[in-house]
Amino acid sequence: MSGINLGIIGGGQLGSMLSEAAKKLNIKTIIYCDDIDAPAKNFCEQFIYGDYQDKNKIREFVNKVDLVTYEFENIPFETLNEINKIKTVIPKPSVNKLIQHRLTEKDFINKLNIRTTKYASVERKTDIDALEDFLPGILKTTTLGYDGKGQYRIKSKQDLNSLNIDFSKGYILEKLVKLKKEISVIVTRFGNNSYEIYEPIENTHEDQILKYSKIPAEINKRLFDESKEWSIRIAEELKYIGTLCVEFFIDRNENLYVNEIAPRVHNSGHLTINAYNISQFENHIRAVCSLEKIPLKKISNAKMINLIGNQIIPYRKNLKIDHNQFFFDYQKKEVKTKRKMGHITTLI
Repeated sequence: MSGINLGIIGGGQLGSMLSEAAKKLNIKTIIYCDDIDAPAKNFCEQFIYGDYQDKNKIREFVNKVDLVTYEFENIPFETLNEINKIKTVIPKPSVNKLIQHRLTEKDFINKLNIRTTKYASVERKTDIDALEDFLPGILKTTTLGYDGKGQYRIKSKQDLNSLNIDFSKGYILEKLVKLKKEISVIVTRFGNNSYEIYEPIENTHEDQILKYSKIPAEINKRLFDESKEWSIRIAEELKYIGTLCVEFFIDRNENLYVNEIAPRVHNSGHLTINAYNISQFENHIRAVCSLEKIPLKKISNAKMINLIGNQIIPYRKNLKIDHNQFFFDYQKKEVKTKRKMGHITTLI
């Protein structure tokens, strides 16, 4: 009997799945979110609606929980830091601060002798004149932005004239690699050199949104081992507790590059719910709540497809699925274009 009251900041599908995993472990979840219609309110024991900088609401939330975790990284660092003075926040707020800023994140990775694509800071439009070596590239806001938001693909300097870019924000320009494949590695770290790691997952994006994931990834043994070793090195250096995802590019010459770190459970790991004895969500709960670490066992190979926008509608109308398939509806009220509404995992 754990009897822990776990606070989760963020109420999207990741918060929902964390709540589901916690329930199995007799842990109550209290979710704090700035979206009154957040889907996770359907899965948690208690839901508190408020702005992430509303001190009174945050205090109400903190008083109800024993410790706090979060389901996405774009929470104000100041908010996490203030909470951490009263109740422990895991992963620690300093991890979030580092990863919220793409330049500091890339610098951190490179200092570990881990390869990333070439990158440079861009503060004004004219900075790009001196960065022709970085084109074609992707211009990204240094903070915020996900699923392709705040990102601009630039082939040449002339493209800047047709793109409506707000240069009052800071940007990072990343040189494009000749991409062969994208993979991700999910690791749950429990303490010093104590972790469980999932095998690399192969991912396919459409319109910069994850569409398909599968295990096993079609990669050679060197890339299999190197991606896992780099992920462990990153988790250890961060002294991370919980589940973390490292996203990678593989170029046409079979070189591996870290694209970015997600300090949380990850969309590509949804297939772990059905393909492993312990999902990424349950492992995160186990790690942050100091519960037993159980060795991972793969039950089956698997593939996952995200249902985006109105692709969810036929499944909500009881479209038949096969016996080896699992349908997840995130129970989001509003169906929007480019919005992740659910997923289907198929065991293969």
